[in-house]
Amino acid sequence: MTQIFALHSAYGLATVAAAIDEGVLGPGLGGAGGDRVLVPFVSARVPEIVTGIGADPALAPLRSRFDRIEELDTLLGPLHPSGWAPEPADLPLLERLFTRAWNLDADDLELFVQSPQVAPARTLMSLFPRARITIVGDGLMTYSPMRVPLGHAVSSRIVRVLHADVVPGVAPLVGSPVAASVPVPVAAFGRVLDETDLGEPLVDTAGHPLDDGAPTAIVLGQYLSVLGLLSAREEIALQRDLIDRAAAAGPARIVFKPHPAAPPLQTDAVRERALSHGVEFAVYRGPLAAEVLARRVDARAVVAAFSTALPTVQALRGTMIASAGAAMLLRRLRPYENSNRVPLTIVDALTREDSPYADPELLQLLVDAVGYAMQPEIAGHLRERAELLLRGLAPAERERYFAPEQLRDLRLPGASPEGAARRMLRSAGGTGRVEELRLTAIGARRRAGRVWRVMRGR
Repeated sequence: MTQIFALHSAYGLATVAAAIDEGVLGPGLGGAGGDRVLVPFVSARVPEIVTGIGADPALAPLRSRFDRIEELDTLLGPLHPSGWAPEPADLPLLERLFTRAWNLDADDLELFVQSPQVAPARTLMSLFPRARITIVGDGLMTYSPMRVPLGHAVSSRIVRVLHADVVPGVAPLVGSPVAASVPVPVAAFGRVLDETDLGEPLVDTAGHPLDDGAPTAIVLGQYLSVLGLLSAREEIALQRDLIDRAAAAGPARIVFKPHPAAPPLQTDAVRERALSHGVEFAVYRGPLAAEVLARRVDARAVVAAFSTALPTVQALRGTMIASAGAAMLLRRLRPYENSNRVPLTIVDALTREDSPYADPELLQLLVDAVGYAMQPEIAGHLRERAELLLRGLAPAERERYFAPEQLRDLRLPGASPEGAARRMLRSAGGTGRVEELRLTAIGARRRAGRVWRVMRGR
């Protein structure tokens, strides 16, 4: 048996490394019986300016868990991995090419992929038609339902979803209902993350130490305006709100970890806000993941809009977490099935004051209901769960997480009554009612014409 791990993120690589350490993936495969092959690739739009997981020196300890590394770029050449979509007729030829290049037995493979809805994962799943498939989680996106149908030939081979258990008691929706949820213990995941810390001095952009014991809160920037969710001005206002939440934890210092692509104007705005609270302000642009940074500075709070780091640091260390702007962002997400909706829903539910979803069973019910509303065909098995939640929700809770048009179109509990005009326009079997009436009238005229011609002997 050979296990192939086609991965693109450090989070996914850490999840697999922790699973190997815990024996979740079975005993080591080295030797004649098979091996574990890491296939790293870069999914960024401009791969040349990004250090991928196959080359990042901080990830070298994680790469050591694998028997060998095969770079996908070696075979794809100048073709971007995300654009690799060969014609179906070419797949058998490519299967022979890859099995020979990587020395594989195509009849004895297990394929581990991230982001199964898109290339190159989707292509690899079709390329190896006899391989068992495991989806590797990549943070909170894993809790969203599949965005596109994969077809029976692929979906029937997805046997499990491997994910870091950073939202304890809640199972991801990707791959459900067939794939088994395989949580990786959060303690093991944390130990692997700590291996990525090379022990270099922890300093801010001005060279001042950050691990000096000063009470510290961390604010994580996400650059949401580039996604079209906010204007630049609105994002600056959101960042200031995040600073306010961090200051409420009573730190002596606020460390801001900006998004790498965010403009300096955002950093200037949050600096002014932090100084207005009378606390020290520092900017960290180093290589440490937010979870490791929080451990190094012994953060008393971590604040962000809806970063995966929030539930992760809470699960790892019990660190206080907070967010801002969640209700506004939930309204802004378009279309409703936007893949950020479930991560935002989870963070909102975990960070709201007096949240009604502290019980993991209730949070699972909320995730299931939102997942069904997002993808009613792919996640059709969750309809009863959605109805169960919605029947008991107060109107304000329904409005927070569910768009009125979704409730109405799916005829879910809490939907507003449908007006006569909308009933006339609503689709029935794929055809609008007005169009249906028009076609019925045309058919009636044609039948009447045929009767008239028969009566006249034509």
